[in-house]
Amino acid sequence: MVDVQGTVADGFEPVRDAFAENFARRGERGAAVAVYREGRKVVDLWGGVRDADGGEEPWRRGTAQIVRSATKGVAAAVLLLLHQRGQVDLDAPVGTYWPEFKAAGKERVLVRHLLSHRAGLPALDTPLTPAQAVDGVSGPAALAAQAPAWEPGTAHGYHAQTYSWLLGELVERITGRPIGRWVAQEIAGPLGLDLWLGLPEAEQDRVGRIADIEPPAAPPSAGLRVRPKQAVTDAYRDPESLTRRAFAAISPAADENDPAYRAAGLPASAGIATADALARFYASLIGDVDGVRRLFAPATLTLARTEESAGPDKVLVVSTRFGLGYMLHGPSSPLLAPGSFGHPGRGGSLAFADPESSLSFAYVTNGMQKNVTADPRAQSLVRALANTLA
Repeated sequence: MVDVQGTVADGFEPVRDAFAENFARRGERGAAVAVYREGRKVVDLWGGVRDADGGEEPWRRGTAQIVRSATKGVAAAVLLLLHQRGQVDLDAPVGTYWPEFKAAGKERVLVRHLLSHRAGLPALDTPLTPAQAVDGVSGPAALAAQAPAWEPGTAHGYHAQTYSWLLGELVERITGRPIGRWVAQEIAGPLGLDLWLGLPEAEQDRVGRIADIEPPAAPPSAGLRVRPKQAVTDAYRDPESLTRRAFAAISPAADENDPAYRAAGLPASAGIATADALARFYASLIGDVDGVRRLFAPATLTLARTEESAGPDKVLVVSTRFGLGYMLHGPSSPLLAPGSFGHPGRGGSLAFADPESSLSFAYVTNGMQKNVTADPRAQSLVRALANTLA
């Protein structure tokens, strides 16, 4: 039995029970979960081991992990805050700020298309090597030259990896600062977040190692396991499909435990955070936190969670819903309630806010299971959180 550490406020005990059950039944190795309500922390739990690929060092308060695509929610906030401050027009062509981007039929790609996965640029004709992916030059150059896979603005498909260089380059062109530095100075610093897009060397020892793990087999009494639709399975198997090419924009796959990869801070996939930091970040989008004024004005919050893209996703194949930079509640990515907005990370992590209940949630794990948008461990915690509101 894993010794679950931390605290829960009265009424939130179902979240602790579900968290413990993840270790007992769902193959959890090391994880943390945090919940804020009305700017106050009401769940702060952790357990298991720090490193999923071996070792017995325990997960401690303040242990951080790479959160993969949950990073996208932080990156999206940067552009929305720049819009809120009048520094970027969401309806302007990307080429207004990044002239080289206008090539290859991308003259009418708008800033909002990047945020809502409608730019038609989920894959690269020539994938980047891991070294090129983090050099700060090759990714933006490749996307500036890349022709869209569909007419921008007419459909959507998840920009799994290319989101890094699209948003990162755009933010740097607008502000003169790398996106990781902007986050550190404008978001993480003021809010006291253990959250980095670009992990400093001094913080390396706080971060655990992730690894792919197989979920335990369901017992016979559990009924039929849900299997992905054949079209989804085929898309991931076909090396020529847009799905495979989107996830293989970096090839061979980077070593996500490599300090150089962690230090690069790719805003699509390489953010490092504690569960508390991600939950606190989302709490700050919808309300004041410990005397720090909320980040999103009401109009910006509306932009984040107003549907921009919905229906069949050209990359994920299933139907998805996006606002400006955020996944929205739906069958393929269940959050807490219809008004929730946030972002999962492939293999496990999940963070979101729900303005109607004044709740924010974050789950961080080191054991990467085979899923993209709806990890069963995260979903068990979300269901338990919903039960506290019943």
